[in-house]
Amino acid sequence: MVERKISNLSAGVRFPLPALMKVAGFFLDGYYCLDNYSPFQFIWKGKLYPTVEHAYQAAHFFKTNPKLAEEIRLCYSPVEAFELANKNNQYDDPDWKDIRIGIMEEILRAKLDQNKFVKDKLITAKNKIIVEKNKNDSFWGWGQDHKGQNNLGKIWMKLRDEILNNKSNYV
Repeated sequence: MVERKISNLSAGVRFPLPALMKVAGFFLDGYYCLDNYSPFQFIWKGKLYPTVEHAYQAAHFFKTNPKLAEEIRLCYSPVEAFELANKNNQYDDPDWKDIRIGIMEEILRAKLDQNKFVKDKLITAKNKIIVEKNKNDSFWGWGQDHKGQNNLGKIWMKLRDEILNNKSNYV
């Protein structure tokens, strides 16, 4: 049997190729609603955000440049929000690298809590490994070599497990 290692997803466990069929990928694998660019709006911190990407990019600047954060929130598309934030990264919260995972979890909880379709789709992933199949991002996704940290997938799996184990308010 052919094996492929997906490190950092399950402590370096080797998965046989058929196990990869149990991956709930969300770069157009039927789980697109889990993607940061998917158009499921939600209210977070008292404001309406069109996508997770808008909220996440705006959060970089809540403390350092609230006007820029608002401009990002109002961007026409998630791509525009991403580009505007990256163009202004000199204004990032100095603690950003330390708080970004917690911020992302807070944002995903808001999206999940306010979008039944997303919750229902997340539940259908059952015991699958949820992977952000972004070859260009080895922090949030699995990266080019599929050895990335997959932090976005890990947050979604944590939220899914809370729902399935009745440890959240989502049920």
